[in-house]
Amino acid sequence: MRFAFRSIVLLLALACATAQAQLSIEITGGGANQIPVGVLRFVGEQALPQSISDIVEADLQRSGRFRMLFAGNVDPLPAEAAQVDFGTWKNRSADALVIGSIVRLADGRFEARFHLLDVPKQTQIDGVAFTLTAQQVRATAHRIADAVYEKLTGDRGVFSTRIAYVVKQGGRFELQIADADGVGAQTALASREPIMSPAWSPDGTRLAYVSFENKKPVVYVHSLVSGQRQAVANFKGSNSAPAWSADGKQLAVVLSKDGGSQIYLIGADGSNPRRITNSGAIDTEPFFALDGQSIYFTSDRGGSPQIYRMSASGGEAARVSFDGSYNVSPRVSSDGKTLIYIARDGGSFQLKALDLASKQVQILTDGQHDESPSFAPNGKMILYATQIGNHGSLAAVSSDGRVKQRLSVQAADVREPAWGPFFNN
Repeated sequence: MRFAFRSIVLLLALACATAQAQLSIEITGGGANQIPVGVLRFVGEQALPQSISDIVEADLQRSGRFRMLFAGNVDPLPAEAAQVDFGTWKNRSADALVIGSIVRLADGRFEARFHLLDVPKQTQIDGVAFTLTAQQVRATAHRIADAVYEKLTGDRGVFSTRIAYVVKQGGRFELQIADADGVGAQTALASREPIMSPAWSPDGTRLAYVSFENKKPVVYVHSLVSGQRQAVANFKGSNSAPAWSADGKQLAVVLSKDGGSQIYLIGADGSNPRRITNSGAIDTEPFFALDGQSIYFTSDRGGSPQIYRMSASGGEAARVSFDGSYNVSPRVSSDGKTLIYIARDGGSFQLKALDLASKQVQILTDGQHDESPSFAPNGKMILYATQIGNHGSLAAVSSDGRVKQRLSVQAADVREPAWGPFFNN
């Protein structure tokens, strides 16, 4: 039953190898009012194992915020603004142009310079130089795409962030971590039993999850730096649904040690468990608002599963969702303005967004089995699990419902997505 939510998981082996199967991303819907941008090949980038300009262009296109202009065979390629034929790009209705250069340094590393140019004004908007190794091409390209995205939209880019998800292939389950574009997948955890409910710490260095390896559900915290993990909730009964506090010092978990499923706060090291809900109902799926002041959660205390909010320290809960008789899996945007959740409408489970100020509800997806939503850290995209044919797949949708993507691994089920936080460069 779906109201059991995030309760059961088993993780056995702890692997740290590159995964064989990578996520492929298909853009299935575009945004409105796209900014026309051209990305030219960087001068000298043939010295790199991959094209930086191709990765930057793919990042920007995937966001749905830009209309990418075909660069063609520009000869000679410009490395500086003074070398650009702005008239040609103005005639092609370009708003912005990305150019750059790659130079090999004496120590074997490379210097990558990029320039973001305002075509109508014929001026430079941004320009940065990065030093990188051959192994850092993709990471550098994502940072350039982040800078371009932020300068042109005013929102912070998320191309340098990571995502976690679970892949089931045959009888093997793997918790994988990849770049936001699905490339570079690494297997962090592997098991012959199901894996679910990964949750990122605010600094992106740890994942919390639940394991059944001891024949009962136990909450673990796994360091992605050291590979070490610790059981932080191993009480009588069920231990499930971990969620990090905004400061990373606590977890909200769902425990049944005192009868029924109730929400508790524990230290990130498992210390000082404290019960913060006291109902005779099922209280589950806690989620901290980014300001750390509130917890959203799901409860059937009113007779059907609905979303509630309470102080992060406990106390009275206020019902938040009123549209429909089944609303679960609450997640709140980083600005605190939008609540997303899974709602049952007829026989379909779809993703909805609630404007917390106006109380307006918008349906964002049209799937039959959507679940496990996760906001990008800038709040502009939402990653979620769905079902296509007989396989589980991931999908992404913009917060306005216009941009749509499909993420899949060939011949495998993909579930339980969690979008990681920003990293401080």
